[in-house]
Amino acid sequence: MKKKILIISGGISKERIISIDTGKQVAKELRKNGYVVKICEPDKNFLSITKNFRPHIIFNALHGQFGEDGYIQSILETIGIPYTHSGVISSAKAMDKEISKRIFKKNKILTPKYFLYTFNKTDKKLIYEINKKLGFPVVIKPINEGSSVNVFICTRRNLFSKLKLLKDYKKVLIEQFIPGREIQAAIIGKKKLGAIELKPKRKFYDYQAKYNSKAKTEHIIPVDLSKKDYRKLMNITLKAHKLIGCRGVTRSDFKFYNGKFYLLEINTQPGMTKLSLVPEISSYVGISFMNLIKLILEDASINK
Repeated sequence: MKKKILIISGGISKERIISIDTGKQVAKELRKNGYVVKICEPDKNFLSITKNFRPHIIFNALHGQFGEDGYIQSILETIGIPYTHSGVISSAKAMDKEISKRIFKKNKILTPKYFLYTFNKTDKKLIYEINKKLGFPVVIKPINEGSSVNVFICTRRNLFSKLKLLKDYKKVLIEQFIPGREIQAAIIGKKKLGAIELKPKRKFYDYQAKYNSKAKTEHIIPVDLSKKDYRKLMNITLKAHKLIGCRGVTRSDFKFYNGKFYLLEINTQPGMTKLSLVPEISSYVGISFMNLIKLILEDASINK
């Protein structure tokens, strides 16, 4: 009997378009290989579609809020059908940048210094705190978005104009800016998949640099690191994956500066589009797109 796979994609996060693309790419590959596939949105019809379709596995292709923060995972647990990627708690921990950074720090994984800001200080006090704790430039970002959505590198001059854009979030992370090389590394299950370096033409590897082919971000693989540094990078990546309690595939984002790796964040549901990094890393190490999907499906479960 052919396996039936229900793909959830779309959603209401700011990464909706990327999620739809991920869902389409995965569905196309599965259908080519004889699977029976249905794509659906995580909306009011989701439960009835699941009940009628009766899939063997649910492939979670959602990105961002409500898709990889533990919210949909808690619904999937109640349905009782094996689903892909990380579970409720690990998804919530990874998505909350402050919680994940606390875990990294506690376990001696280097991450940029930061503090949480809740729009409760005078301009003068905030400038004083940044100068004292971090120094300019700084990075400001929501604590619970992915794909570098609403992430800005700020100088003292443009800090308050950029903060205004994030006021709806109530809480934002103000983080030390680390210059250096953008390197990302991936894990599948307990296996160290590999790494890739990004050279964006833009200021940094932001949303446009990630998903707009016109941004002409340079992808470098293999990454030019010594064997010792490469081993160190992959060990940190696997350690972070295990500490957060992740399952399936994850991708961790690093800055490499002055011989040190700074872990910025861990992504529990990396994109699977034509410009996505995990399929590119997989391809380089000899794992086809279909085999990557199979590995993700094999890891599907509940009670995680």
